[in-house]
Amino acid sequence: MQRKLSATLVATILGWAAFCGAADKQPRWVHPLCQPLKATSNGPFVQLADGSLLTIDKTGLRASKDDGVTWSEGTPVCPGIAGGPPGRQEPAAFYLIRARSGALVAIYLDFTTYRFRWDESTNEPLDCCLEIWAVRSLDGGKTWTDRQRVLEGYNPNFFGFIQTKSGRLIAAVPHLVPRPGRYVACALFSDDDGKSWKRSNLIDLGGHGHHSGAMEPSLAELDDGRLMMLIRTHWGRFWQAYSDDGGLSWRTVLPSQIESSSAPGYLLKLASGRLALVCNGKTGRKELLLYFSEDDGKNWTPPVVIARQEDGQISYPFMMEHGPGELWITAGFAPVPLRLKANEESFVAEAKPPRAPAPR
Repeated sequence: MQRKLSATLVATILGWAAFCGAADKQPRWVHPLCQPLKATSNGPFVQLADGSLLTIDKTGLRASKDDGVTWSEGTPVCPGIAGGPPGRQEPAAFYLIRARSGALVAIYLDFTTYRFRWDESTNEPLDCCLEIWAVRSLDGGKTWTDRQRVLEGYNPNFFGFIQTKSGRLIAAVPHLVPRPGRYVACALFSDDDGKSWKRSNLIDLGGHGHHSGAMEPSLAELDDGRLMMLIRTHWGRFWQAYSDDGGLSWRTVLPSQIESSSAPGYLLKLASGRLALVCNGKTGRKELLLYFSEDDGKNWTPPVVIARQEDGQISYPFMMEHGPGELWITAGFAPVPLRLKANEESFVAEAKPPRAPAPR
């Protein structure tokens, strides 16, 4: 008589398969300093004060009290949330925050009205729609209210939604504009826990084409109160923009030190005060890299390769700090998703080159 495997054991087996690669034809290398993450979802997650996690999928809001191994049944949120692009593998684009007031606020791409038609002869958009919506809950996710469109038009994936020290909720997002067709970046912000929203100025880097311009930004608040946006481009490196008025305006825009092959990254301010960045490098989406900065992005450590996929790709990452110095990193695609844990101090030491011995 066969015994049923427990949900925890099944999750553990699947977690190891996702960590190490599911088949010899798709070999995956993971840095030996990493540990497998037993969570059965790629997130994004939000962590509550008691250590439990929340995420959203097509069934609704789900909770976990065992570090993401098992999840509650989904509680419906609203139409259109946690969807994905038809016929494509890109992860669902949403982010969830538990504001300091206790309100849950979600901002997401609504794929129910998704359209993308591009005129290759003129390199211009013909009929494109992917709107950004927001919704919030004041009772822990039992009911949701104030659902509203916060940016119309076409807006692909975004990788930054934070609450600042002032209490402002702010998301960094891309937006498609025509003539010439390209992406610009901007910030959406709320000072009333998602009840109402405003938009910043547009960050326009130029370009022409359906993968050109300022794409898929990520976001962090710096020690001095400024906001930093790290922006995907197809020009061989990330660009960065700064706001000194809480995201209302972005006037300082320049290329960053971080080389890239036109793929998004995820920027995170850590409890230690460091910035952490997980992204693909100039070699493409087969390698996932981890960077740190101890001076709010003025300088970065040399990158450490934390995972490599020989056939396929590891991209569109998410990162959260589960506890001080404990980084949870997930990424999609591959043949199976990547889910791992990385210790901040271990990788900072790994990234720093050894000091040359002092001359005698």
